[in-house]
Amino acid sequence: MNAPTTPKDEPPKGDRIAKVLARAGVCSRRDAERMILSGRISVNGTVLESPAHNVTDKDKILVDGKPLQASEPTRVWRYHKPRGQVTTARDPEGRTTVFDSLPKDLPRVISIGRLDVNTEGLLLLTNDGALARKLELPATGWARRYRVRAHGRTNQAKLDTLQKGIKVDGVQYGPIQAKLERDKGANAWIAMTLREGKNREIKRVLETLGLDVNRLIRTSFGPFQLGDLAEGAVQEIPARVLADQLGETDRKKNQAKASGNSSEADGTTGGGGRASSKSKLKLKSRPVAKGKKAFKKRKTVVDHSASDGKKSTGGKRRGSAKPGTRNKGSHADRRR
Repeated sequence: MNAPTTPKDEPPKGDRIAKVLARAGVCSRRDAERMILSGRISVNGTVLESPAHNVTDKDKILVDGKPLQASEPTRVWRYHKPRGQVTTARDPEGRTTVFDSLPKDLPRVISIGRLDVNTEGLLLLTNDGALARKLELPATGWARRYRVRAHGRTNQAKLDTLQKGIKVDGVQYGPIQAKLERDKGANAWIAMTLREGKNREIKRVLETLGLDVNRLIRTSFGPFQLGDLAEGAVQEIPARVLADQLGETDRKKNQAKASGNSSEADGTTGGGGRASSKSKLKLKSRPVAKGKKAFKKRKTVVDHSASDGKKSTGGKRRGSAKPGTRNKGSHADRRR
């Protein structure tokens, strides 16, 4: 018969402090550990000396002497990422980051997934760390759509082979829908839909077909689309639209909180910005189908945004374009 469990046998309550700081969007876990070792983090009045410390919701955490902010109403923004920006809080090579380019009055946010430096288009930003993690998972079933320009010749029959998935250099990629839009001259334009976020997925997959991707634009993420959002502009998704798409069970309550609690900008827009780790929205689960069934168009696609009268911030608008030209409706994903 097993001996009764003693308090010493019980696992510590709560989560590791570095994990909590990372979820809150303060910084990465590795950076959080460095901050702790530098004496910048205290819990209940005691400066921590080691990352091996668990905390709960009842603990008072200070970062550089300032309280770790309580969770705020979930907010999400659309950002039209230009080519050449990296999706990280800081870049060791000194390149411009997405967060360097955001308006100074924007609350501290984190990105939902990433886009490669040479990828452009729709990037979602949020103040809710838990929501960001949830939407990044392929299990949500949310499709990522792109327009791709690639050097080389192909045909629809070759692209259709991707619908069953493909294995490249030992990495298995799920079903991909690819539609040839134009194949004239040196380049082909292809519309692609996938539900994973593996690093450089589109580039690696198309290489197996003899195509070299030279432009990648993300046009939508789940129900949210780039639309006519100008390059470099950022625009908040209306609370009611966000609630509808994320399946909030008590929408009126969330909208009331959102209208009564406007976030205050602290002048810092880095990717290490603090984001709430407690999502107040329950995400609608969408099963991941295989093959052609995985790519049926949804009726819930949202053209985000200005239904609440808000204007886009920043950015230079472009005229509409046809395949093969610069297009403001293009998007890209760093992971492709």
